Amino acid sequence: MSYLGSVETPQPWSPEGVQAIVAAHQSLEGPLIPILHALQNIYGCVPREAVSIVAHALNLSRAEVHGVVTFYHDFRDRPAGDRVVKICRAEACQAKGGEAAARVLLSVLGLPHDTAWGGTTTDGVVTVEPVYCLGLCAVAPAALIDGEPFGRFDGMRLCEAVGS
Repeated sequence: MSYLGSVETPQPWSPEGVQAIVAAHQSLEGPLIPILHALQNIYGCVPREAVSIVAHALNLSRAEVHGVVTFYHDFRDRPAGDRVVKICRAEACQAKGGEAAARVLLSVLGLPHDTAWGGTTTDGVVTVEPVYCLGLCAVAPAALIDGEPFGRFDGMRLCEAVGS
């Protein structure tokens, strides 16, 4: 499975499981990112409880590990929904109506659509995340739906593609 692949069924968190993942990657040059990807692949997220174990094993501070987890948008501290929708918020997509389309989807899903929009539906089915440039400007507005590019949409087409 690739580092950025999704996990079919997240495993229950355990300190021993985290230690095994760390041990399997610790000898790599620059092991932190591969460890975090492996944790997310196994658990569906990087569990908060795992941060101190990883920090201790790599002789880093918890703040350093937490900083990496929170800096990169692909890492999360809670599992995502069954479907993940990443909607571009860069200028080209905004100019082509991406923000309006996102607001329609968020409204239909019952998610907040203020300036810091995004989140997971209460039933855990859909996670919507803002991203800042997918490199798909030619088909703006653009999104990734479960990792697949989707472009030239309005709110209605976006909702249909997500199944809402």
